[in-house]
Amino acid sequence: MEKFGKSQSVTRVEDVRFLTGHGRYVDDIAPEGALYAYFLRATVAHGEITALDLDDARDMPGVHLIVTADDLVAAGVKLGLTGNTVKNRDGSQGAAPERPMLAHGRVRHVGEAVAMIVADSIVAAKDAAEMIALEIDDLPVHMALDVGGDAIHPEAPRNLAFDWGMGDEAATQAAIDAAAHVVSVEVFDNRVIVNSMEPRGCYAEVVDGRLHLAFNGQGVWIPKADLMYHFGLGKDDVRVTTPDVGGGFGMKGMRYPEPFCAAHAARVLGRPVRWMSERTEAMLSDNAGRDLTTTATLAFDEDYRITAYHLDTIANMGAYNSQFAQAIQTELFAKVLMGTYDVQTAYMRTRGIYTNTTPVDAYRGAGRPEAIFILERVMDEAARKLGVDGWALRQKNFITPAQFPYTTVSGVTYDVGDFAMVLASAAREADRDGFAARKAASKAAGKLRGQGLCYYIESILGNPSETTTVEFVEDGAVIYVGTQSNGQGHETVYAQFLSDQTGIPAAKIEVVQGDSDRIAMGGGTGGSRSVTVQNTATLAAVDVILEAFTAFLADAEGVDAAAVSFDDERFRIAGSNLTPTMLEVADMARSAGREDLLRQSARITLDNRSFPNGAHVTEVEIDPDTGVVTVDRYTVVDDFGNLINPMLAEGQVHGGVAQGIGQALTERVVFDEDGQLLTASFMDYGMPRADDIPMIGFSTECTPSLYNPMGMKGCGEAGTVGALAAVSNAVIDALWDIGVREVEMPFTPHRIWQTIQKAKGDSAAA
Repeated sequence: MEKFGKSQSVTRVEDVRFLTGHGRYVDDIAPEGALYAYFLRATVAHGEITALDLDDARDMPGVHLIVTADDLVAAGVKLGLTGNTVKNRDGSQGAAPERPMLAHGRVRHVGEAVAMIVADSIVAAKDAAEMIALEIDDLPVHMALDVGGDAIHPEAPRNLAFDWGMGDEAATQAAIDAAAHVVSVEVFDNRVIVNSMEPRGCYAEVVDGRLHLAFNGQGVWIPKADLMYHFGLGKDDVRVTTPDVGGGFGMKGMRYPEPFCAAHAARVLGRPVRWMSERTEAMLSDNAGRDLTTTATLAFDEDYRITAYHLDTIANMGAYNSQFAQAIQTELFAKVLMGTYDVQTAYMRTRGIYTNTTPVDAYRGAGRPEAIFILERVMDEAARKLGVDGWALRQKNFITPAQFPYTTVSGVTYDVGDFAMVLASAAREADRDGFAARKAASKAAGKLRGQGLCYYIESILGNPSETTTVEFVEDGAVIYVGTQSNGQGHETVYAQFLSDQTGIPAAKIEVVQGDSDRIAMGGGTGGSRSVTVQNTATLAAVDVILEAFTAFLADAEGVDAAAVSFDDERFRIAGSNLTPTMLEVADMARSAGREDLLRQSARITLDNRSFPNGAHVTEVEIDPDTGVVTVDRYTVVDDFGNLINPMLAEGQVHGGVAQGIGQALTERVVFDEDGQLLTASFMDYGMPRADDIPMIGFSTECTPSLYNPMGMKGCGEAGTVGALAAVSNAVIDALWDIGVREVEMPFTPHRIWQTIQKAKGDSAAA
């Protein structure tokens, strides 16, 4: 790994550490002697706390502290965790009820934290929790994904969190009324539990009078600002760090009660306090994903061009506003409202509903998978009902290359794309022409085969600004980055890129992330932003280094700066045999006492986001006797612009597709009418297994983005954005010939078998 070529596939260097048990996760590195925190959680979904007697629990062996909401308030801690709100259609702001760190007077979902016990061991803490006398008077439980019911919050009568709209409603309805063809479909996007491999966890300590929080999240700067706000601390009083993280997927990017409570306990006791979620605890308390129902309507002219699009969505917020929740199914969804189609007449209405369930927030894709799933489902439905080929219908309505830059109906400007080129490539890679023969072979074997297409586009989100700092140390360099790896391979790709630009051997580059003391600011990880924004900052930092080192060499050699050049490996000086490498110049500067040259930074802000897009083609085979759906073939052709490391991009797509297949086939969150989670373990919640996932064909076509100097487009969430509709459309295609017209995700064997039996009964009755 002495020198990388551009766009080379390079294996991940961090995997050696992870696969040999040398990862440093938050539960591995908690300080010796740290006390253990355990949370007493609500066992009912809605009720008034009428008694909370802690006396017996406080007397239990090994107990050091028990914390309730009243204790936090008495200590001056700001109790309410904030979540963003959106504007209602009437111009007012969405509801903003308090979400307390610990339940304050009332519980609103099963699993809500009521008290924290801190003890010498986790066993002692759990034993003490058993001794807490908690009494709750039940209140009516609202579980319906609909407006109405007894209010969970007084700020939200009828449990309406917000009523948001975008577009021209009157013009859209007029276009639908005048259309030659109108197709509507109702689409349910099922709730999922994120289930990262490593559950959430943290430890807190006070070191030299400063609060230090270590947690396994997606960025350290927002948590630092939150700690300063809730505890009334200055910026020099708080340090936040993040070690290795075993998966985040958006779920670890939000505010949660537990780190604040652990920090409070550490400050009160003067001892480190650690907490690690258990799996069922995580299922009850981690923010969930998706959970919305949408009625989508497309209008077409006589030539099958789309003339209007109307959406009416009801989205579950759970019991509280999580950090980004109100924006997910509104503003972020709307960024790709019309996907890749040339339509300027659309209206989208979304109502957010509070229910007595775990809060819902961002999950891999955060609004864009939901938007594309609905759009591509209704496009497929339209093709069937209009009697036209779904591939041709999409291509007819694509934005053409000549139309870029193209401003969408939601006000987002796409820079570049060639969707027809990508679709044609997908047809070849998926062997579309051979599908009929494969379908016939399946039929001969008594199976049903279907093919599904999804053409997606997504908008890269997150902070458009980032900083890179490069420090030259003895025999190497350190690159400080503002993003946070959750397993994506950042250590590899950032070292690879810096090596490519400077000639420094990648093995001599250390990547530092996740430390608010060592890195002044950063945008964290989310929205597929990391490589595009961070490497653009690195490119700028390299320019700063080159300017500084060029001036130093010119002065040292007594030549004009124009006589000094750099060829990605060595400096060249006209008229001299001196050809030092970047590290050799750093050594020269160190020897000359120019320590000021050894640490250079650059901060950039991208003017616009990039827009990765691509086609997912899925083939499923269904056994009508058992209802088992097998994803038999899966082909992806993406346009990610210029790639830094194609292997890492492919890995991100594979992971995203697996999560999409999981939601489509196996993952189902079930609550009973009283708000009890019935799928609170892996015995009941269907995580996708290896045999649920086929080999995934992956290739790329490239139209370089115009919105960053390297022409990159993000890739981290693309697999999930395309997978839901591709699998769903394939299942519907397989069942269409036997009279099935609709079936909801997840396509479990029982659900599919019941659907087939009903179709047989309807056919017999007819």
